[in-house]
Amino acid sequence: MRDTGTVTTDDGRPSPPVTSTSIFLLSLARRIETELNALLAPLDLTVSRLGLLAHIGVVPGASFSDLARMSGITVQSAHGAVKALAAAGLVRDGNARAGSPSTLEITAEGGRLLEAAQRAAAEVDDRMFGPDADPVHRRIGETVRTAFAGRITS
Repeated sequence: MRDTGTVTTDDGRPSPPVTSTSIFLLSLARRIETELNALLAPLDLTVSRLGLLAHIGVVPGASFSDLARMSGITVQSAHGAVKALAAAGLVRDGNARAGSPSTLEITAEGGRLLEAAQRAAAEVDDRMFGPDADPVHRRIGETVRTAFAGRITS
């Protein structure tokens, strides 16, 4: 409230140089990705690898085309990324035969790594959107949680 007794959204912060929602969210997303990648690095993961691992975990039997579509990459890139995850012992293909559909699944080690990565993501969420975060960021976090309440996402 101001001295006039009226309610305002003015929080005393300087206005952003750009008022585009898209540009603001892209800037925020880059900051989140940087912080999350820093916490994932000791786990030998990146945000992209985490996304692919999580997709395999929540969509058992997903095809390479499905994984590519969900991850926003090409099918060829999905093949290479899954091959790297398999070489690291994080996923396995229960049907790795040429011409046959893959049956990808997370290994026990992949599951442990996914849990550790989810803890890292929760730490970034708390830092970026928790009680001590910038008030605008807190509101964004609340809005996202409300929009996806009850939905499973990866």
